[in-house]
Amino acid sequence: MTVLSVRHLSKSFKSGFFEPAYKVLADISFKIEKGRATGFVGLNGAGKTTTLKCILGFIRPQSGSIELNRQSLGYLPERPCYYDFLTAKEFLEFFWKLSVDHSDGFEKACDNVLKEVGLLDSKHVLLKKFSKGMLQRVGLAQALIHHPEVLILDEPMSGLDPDGRIRIKEILFRQKALGRTIFFSSHLLSDMEELCEDLVIIHKGKIVYTGSLESFKKTESLESSFKQLRQQLEGRG
Repeated sequence: MTVLSVRHLSKSFKSGFFEPAYKVLADISFKIEKGRATGFVGLNGAGKTTTLKCILGFIRPQSGSIELNRQSLGYLPERPCYYDFLTAKEFLEFFWKLSVDHSDGFEKACDNVLKEVGLLDSKHVLLKKFSKGMLQRVGLAQALIHHPEVLILDEPMSGLDPDGRIRIKEILFRQKALGRTIFFSSHLLSDMEELCEDLVIIHKGKIVYTGSLESFKKTESLESSFKQLRQQLEGRG
């Protein structure tokens, strides 16, 4: 079953009033299947974050269509905004109250999700005292607190030390086991290779591969296969 369908999406930006528009996304199409983990791969500037912002409705594309059930969606941006003066509990309660359908049951949900990300003992600690890894986990907690069917994560392991990456991967493995659909971007191909069944690869605003990770890898590692693809694409100019 398809939970996210992107069809012929295009997006351009203007750098100045007299400058011509720069095309960031050029007629991209792909699908994400229910219950699978899909990695969104591309070099810096390839169009990953712009694609995610279009999917989430933060910006409007010039053309194309997106089908996604936003009522059951958890999202972690690449650079989440954390309020230093809030505790972990207060931070989660803020996001909880943004949902009209979840007025009751916060205390239990808060404890459950903080336990899931390994921060229950830090429930009443101010976020300004959190490490980078702890902030990333509380950010993931807000994405999980409403038990979403689909998780969209933008660079969830970026900037973390090895221990922090392991903790995030453990959480995502458990979410996969619960049957949640995960769509995440990353530059860390080794982590993606461990977590994903499928890949969507974007290069200079165009989708160059969509399908299973195993089919893309064939007999080589993901890093080796991606390097070969990159060389082919750069060779085309």
